[in-house]
Amino acid sequence: MMNGIVVVGGGGHAKVVVGVLKKLHFEIVGYTDPQDRGTILGMPYLGNDDILAEFASRRSDCGAVLGLGKIDASPTRRRLQAEVEALGFEFPVIVSPHAVVNEEVALGPGTVVFDGAVINSGATTGRSCIINTNSTVEHDCRLGENVHIASGSIVSGGVSIGADCMIGAGSTIVQDVTMCPDCLIGAGSTVIRDIAAPGIYAGNPARRIG
Repeated sequence: MMNGIVVVGGGGHAKVVVGVLKKLHFEIVGYTDPQDRGTILGMPYLGNDDILAEFASRRSDCGAVLGLGKIDASPTRRRLQAEVEALGFEFPVIVSPHAVVNEEVALGPGTVVFDGAVINSGATTGRSCIINTNSTVEHDCRLGENVHIASGSIVSGGVSIGADCMIGAGSTIVQDVTMCPDCLIGAGSTVIRDIAAPGIYAGNPARRIG
């Protein structure tokens, strides 16, 4: 049984994760990070990630959650989760009590759903996803691993998004669009057609800019 949780990463994203963990009454053991950032919202610094192997041997009742955010289309977060899982840590799905997750939704291990987010029936996510504050993932969407739906974004019904994509704040993905892996959608953009090539897309309608 999981009694405690370790936050892997101590930046700004970790603060938001901790806020949700507190609402869910987790025992937050502490955080790891290459840098000692001091106490974060009452959460102590445990050391860098090198301590996790020894910690896992002592506290088999502890799970983990990523406190590392995502602002690009890199695979860093999902690789980090895989490394920590290999040490024996389980990554639970974390859903804020102030989010709405409707029936027949499947969320991958390590996915975090923040305050005000809505995920509607038939949607699925892969591992390590972020469904950020006040974002919407509509019915029957398919999100690959390590997809970040940033604050205020709307992913309309039937959309498919490949692994490692970043959907910038306030963006809209219209219904039934398919997006390949490794795409970054700029903040405030509107995607109205399929995206078949990795890259950076922005504008209304969104066009490739990098």
